[in-house]
Amino acid sequence: MKKSVPVSEVMTKNIVRLSLSDELSTAEALFKKNHIRHLPVVDKERIVGMVSYNDLLRISFADAIDVDGEEIETTVYDMFSIEQVMTKKVVSISSATSIEEAGRLFLSYEFHALPVVDEDNLVGIVTTSDVIRYFLSED
Repeated sequence: MKKSVPVSEVMTKNIVRLSLSDELSTAEALFKKNHIRHLPVVDKERIVGMVSYNDLLRISFADAIDVDGEEIETTVYDMFSIEQVMTKKVVSISSATSIEEAGRLFLSYEFHALPVVDEDNLVGIVTTSDVIRYFLSED
């Protein structure tokens, strides 16, 4: 296995992202539309936070069902901003970081996505799924 291969080989480069001015309902729509679980929050191209689908689930009553089986419409997202929900202390890596090192960070910090930042600009995102897929594809 080539453990020293840089994450630039497996990262997602077309990044779906949020800005601080976006609504939480926008985040939910992006998660569902793109079948993803992590969204970087940016100010221009500089990462300022991360929002995970689990972050939304923690505060959300969306998709709740009442006793009659009807969906309950809620406005819980209106009570919070992206900035209140996002993780602000973001661990990031450069595109030259090895896939092995990314895997070690996932194990150490117990999160599932790392923004890839070069010269203060968000250039990609790598997830645990990307790393697992890479190691499973190796001969």
